[in-house]
Order: sequence, then C-alpha cells, then structure tokens
Amino acid sequence: MKHSRTTPPRPLDVTSVFPDLAPLAREAIRLHPRPGAPTPYDSSVGGPFLWPADEPWPHCGEQHGWWDEATDEEREGPNPMVPVVQLHLRDVPLLRPPAGADLLQVFWCPVEHKPDFKPPTVLVWRSAEAVTDLLGTPPAPAVVEYDDCYLPVPCLLAPERVTEYPNYLELNPELQLQVADWSRWATSGAAVEDFYEPCPQEFYGDALAEAPGWKVGGWAPWGLTDPVALCCETCGAGMAPLLTVASDEWDGRPPAWVPFEDRELAATGPARSANPAGVQVSRGNHLQLYVCPESPEHPHTDLIQ
Repeated sequence: MKHSRTTPPRPLDVTSVFPDLAPLAREAIRLHPRPGAPTPYDSSVGGPFLWPADEPWPHCGEQHGWWDEATDEEREGPNPMVPVVQLHLRDVPLLRPPAGADLLQVFWCPVEHKPDFKPPTVLVWRSAEAVTDLLGTPPAPAVVEYDDCYLPVPCLLAPERVTEYPNYLELNPELQLQVADWSRWATSGAAVEDFYEPCPQEFYGDALAEAPGWKVGGWAPWGLTDPVALCCETCGAGMAPLLTVASDEWDGRPPAWVPFEDRELAATGPARSANPAGVQVSRGNHLQLYVCPESPEHPHTDLIQ
C-alpha cells in the first residue's frame, strides 16, 4: 500500500523577514521512504530494481583487504553492489536525466572505503520502457561492513515538493549577520522560542532552511564541514545537488519538518522512528550526490555531510 506524507507549513515566511533570501529559494522533493513491499516498477528505497536480465549487475572493483571479517576471496574479488534508491521521473520530476531516460538507479558498495570512509556509489540512468526481460535474483554482496547501516529496508516513497533556503554557512556575510540578529526575529511577529535568542541562526537552520531526510534537489546540508565548491571533472561546471541519502528524516528542537502523519510517532515512538529506511551513513551523517548541470552523463561526485 502506498502512503502520503505532508510537511507542515513553515512557522513563518522567512523572506518577509529577510527579503534577500527570496532569490535563493529552491525546490526540493522529500522522498519520505517508509517500509513496504515495492515492486521493480515502483520508485523505492532498498527495493527491487527494474534491471535487465542481460545487463551485468554493478560490482565494486576496489579492494576490501582492510575489512578483517572478510575471507581472502571476498577481500580480493569484486563485491556486488547494493540497490539503494530507484526513482522514476514521473514521481520525481526534478530529476534531470539524459535524453531518452526516465529512471535513475543508485547503487553503493556496503563498505566504507578509505580515505573518506564512505560507500562508493554508482548511478545508472535508463528508459523504464526499454526494460522488458527483468533480472530474477540479483547477486548479494559478499562483503557488508555494517548490515544495519548499508542494507536499506525496502521502502515505498511519498514524494512531496517543498521550498528550501541555503544552509546558514552558504549565506553571504551580510545575510549571516541579518539572520544572527535576534532583534530582526523579535520584531517580525514570529513565534520563535526564547531558547534561540543567543543563536537565532539555529532556528533558521532547524525550521526554515534545508529540509532534512531523503530528498532530491534543494540545498546541501552542510555542517560536518564548511561549504566547498564541487566542480565537474569533465567540463569544470559547478556541480548541482541531486540526491541526499539521509541517516534520519527529522531532527532539531522544533518538530518543524516532521510530517503531520508522523507527529505522534515522533513524539512518543523510539528514536529509530526518525530513520524508517534503516540507513546510517558514516555514523549518522548524510551522503550527498552531485551531478553536472551541463550533462548528467558526466561523472557524478559525492560528499559526506
């Protein structure tokens, strides 16, 4: 059974308080993965992929020799990759596929590789209509570093459009000063908790900037590092956020981003309720995938945040 999720309206129109934010608004699509029984024809996290029977399954060719629990054969051999997320253009129209493609499939190796200690990823774009003879049972990974972190729970999605603004760290110095000025918030008429008076930019980050959770597009969730420029290794263009693979769907002091349908669960349920897909990236961080805006066929890049 498919589900729906509805993000509550923002606590205030932030552009009415800070008009300079208006041109920085971006659309994102929150994916809201929830455990279910996806088919190969669904957009999903951790579900079966629409994969041709005559096409080789992606494997990680890097060595896994440092992984102590692997056998010698597993360390040295290619590791079948894990299906992470499959997105149909009909469900997620913010995708910018190559000509003739309408389906994105993302894989990773379920092992954190040095030097960045993140799972290597593979992106495959294809035409869903062109897949007629499906692969029956894909190969399982021979080496899994953390089976409770990198093997997603099969989930159906409930794509939802939202509007985002940049992370505080991406604002120019003048906007940073404005957002950090408590008097601007106090005179705005917004119901901002006094808790935030010493650091109002935290309220901006918690409730008004970039949405947490699995999403397509939008702004990057900086914080583990300062923002860095990412450029296409083929043409030099600035890379654009494609997909956020998140370790949780809501956080922060106010429940501003918790969907209406999950409010009771978020308030009374176990901590893991914020992580329906069961993914933990690099000890609770997020994996950000970027693509070249000039050509989705150029190599992608990724970053842990």
